[in-house]
Formats: sequence, structure tokens, C-alpha cells
Amino acid sequence: MGPAPPPVFDSERSIEREGSSTRIEADVTSTRSLVAVVDDSESVRESLPDLLEQVGFAVQAFESAEAFLASDVRDVSCLILDVGLPGMSGPDLQQELKRRKKAIPIVFITAQGDRSLQPRLIAAGAVACLFKPFSDNALLEAVEKAVRTREA
Repeated sequence: MGPAPPPVFDSERSIEREGSSTRIEADVTSTRSLVAVVDDSESVRESLPDLLEQVGFAVQAFESAEAFLASDVRDVSCLILDVGLPGMSGPDLQQELKRRKKAIPIVFITAQGDRSLQPRLIAAGAVACLFKPFSDNALLEAVEKAVRTREA
């Protein structure tokens, strides 16, 4: 018996955080899109999947660029990628994916304060570059833009 097919969800989903005024809306119009999260911070690898799953995304998290490359994950609609990874950096992974001809829309996240980084990463093909701490809405908007880019 094979795995169950991915669920289809409404074109608009919203969640509200209990005890908070944060309202998050997602507008994803296809079956469950897969988002990969690559970050060396365990707290990021736990919190981002929780947020993304709440609005209907399937998520896989990896602690390094090397772990992502070694995985058998396929059909990634969006890659949320930390810039400052130990070993292979986020921008290095972006270049390696290009070399392998794997077109995965990338949303970079970074705690580095260098604002000149953002235009360089966008020029290299990233969909967005968010500086930590970023809002849930900013992340979801960037991921949705990436998913739309992948589906186009």
C-alpha cells in the first residue's frame, strides 16, 4: 500500500495565534506544496515547519546544505535557506543547485546585518531575502511568491 495522496486545501487559509493579534493568511491554490527548510538552528528547523504546516504546506527540514543535497527529496516548491550555514553556505548551495540545473525558488533568511547582501542574492536568482527577526506574514508572502514562481 503506497502513501496517501497529498490533501487538497482551500485556496485561502488563515490562522490566528492564540493570545496574539497576529493573523496569517495563505493563498495557495494547488495541492500541498513542499517547502524545504535548511538552517543550522534547531529552533528555526522546528518553528518554521510548524508555521508552514498550519497554512497547508508540506515541510522537510535539514540542518545543513550537505544534508539537503544528500537527501532524496524531490519536487521542492520553495527552499527556505539560511545564508550563514557552517560548511557549505546558503549562497554556495544556491550556486550548486544552478550547476546541477535544479531550479528551486529560494527564500534566504539571515541574521547577518549586511543589507548589501539582499540585492546580491536577489540578483543571483533568489525570490526574497529576509533579515531575522522577520514576521510570519513576511515569510509566508515570500514562500507563496516562490511557490507561484515554481508553478508558473
